[in-house]
Amino acid sequence: MVTFWPVKFRTYKNTDLTVSEVGFGLWTVSTGWWGNFTEGEAVALMHKAFDLGFTLFDAADTYGNGLSEELIAKAFPNERDEIAIATKVGYDFVHYGEARGRGQREIPQDFSPEAVTRATDAALNRLKTDRIDLLQLHNIRMEQVYDDALWTTLEKLRTEGKVRYYGIALGPAIGWLYEGTNCIRERDITSVQHIYNMLEQHPGRAIHDAATDADKDTMFLIRVTHSSGMLEGKYTAETTFPPTDHRSHRPRSWLLNGIKKVEQLRFLENSERTLGQAALQWLLADDRVASTLPNIYNEEQLVEFAKAPDCPPLTGDDMAKIDNLFSENFGIEEEPPKFKGTMELPKETAAA
Repeated sequence: MVTFWPVKFRTYKNTDLTVSEVGFGLWTVSTGWWGNFTEGEAVALMHKAFDLGFTLFDAADTYGNGLSEELIAKAFPNERDEIAIATKVGYDFVHYGEARGRGQREIPQDFSPEAVTRATDAALNRLKTDRIDLLQLHNIRMEQVYDDALWTTLEKLRTEGKVRYYGIALGPAIGWLYEGTNCIRERDITSVQHIYNMLEQHPGRAIHDAATDADKDTMFLIRVTHSSGMLEGKYTAETTFPPTDHRSHRPRSWLLNGIKKVEQLRFLENSERTLGQAALQWLLADDRVASTLPNIYNEEQLVEFAKAPDCPPLTGDDMAKIDNLFSENFGIEEEPPKFKGTMELPKETAAA
C-alpha cells in the first residue's frame, strides 16, 4: 500500500477491529444523491482513498440496490486483509427498491431473523468475501432495540464467522436519541453510526455520553461530518445544486443561515489547516470516535480529508469557543431543527 501521509488508526475498544481515522462512505458514489458516478469513477476514487491510507469502507445493501458492496469487491479483489468492510442491512430493497428517493422516502424494513440472515448472506456474496468486519442494523427503531430474536441472530452470525462485529446505524435523518442511548445500555454493541458535526451536535453528544455513563465500550462512526458540505466552507449565497443532488431539496434558509454560522468558525482556518480539516479534527478530539465518514465526491476533497488527522489539533480554547457558539446557536434566530425518532424528553424530566 502506498501512503503519502502518515496514516492514523483507531481500534475499537476490546476488539481487534482497527480502522483509519478517516473512512470512505460509499453512499456518495453509489446512490446518485451526490451526482452520478460511473463504475470507473467510483473505483478510481476508492483506489485513491486506499493509496492515501483509508482502510475503512462503509457500504449498505440498499445503496444502489447492492451497488456499493459490488463496488468494494471490484475495487479491492486482492486487498481483503488490508481493508475493513462495514455494511448495513434492514431495508427490504429486494421487494421494494432502493431506500432513498426524493425527500429520502423510506421503504419497508425487515429485521426478522430470516431476513437479516438472508441479507447478510447476500451482502457477503456481493462483497465476494467470507466475512463482514462490521455489520450494522440500518436505521433501527425502538422495536428492534428490544427484539431479543434479532440480537440472537446477530450473535449467531458472529459465531459462524460471517460477521466479526456488529452495531447499529441511526437515521435516516438527524435525531433518534433514545434508539441510540437505549441500544447502548441494553445491548453489547461495538459501534454506533450517527450524524454529528460542529453545527449539529444534538443528539450526538448525548449518545456519546450515554456510552460513557453506562461504562460501555461502544465507539462511534460519524457521518455527515461536514453538515452536508456546509463545513467545507465553500458555499456562498449564490451556490446552487443540481436537481438530482439531495441538497437542492433543502430550504434556502438552510444555506443562508449555514453560511452565517460558518463565517463565525473561520478562526479555525490557518496556513496549516482548512475548515474542512478542522471539522474532522473537532470530531477526532473525542476518543470515543472510531472513525469519521465525510461525504467524498472528488479527488481534491479526498486528499484534503486524508491530511486532516495530521493537521495541528484544535486547542482547548478552540473547543471552548465552538461550544459557546453552538450553545447560542451562533447568534442566529431560526426555526428549531426537526428531529425524527424519539427526541422528546421523558415525562419525568420534562416535569422537573
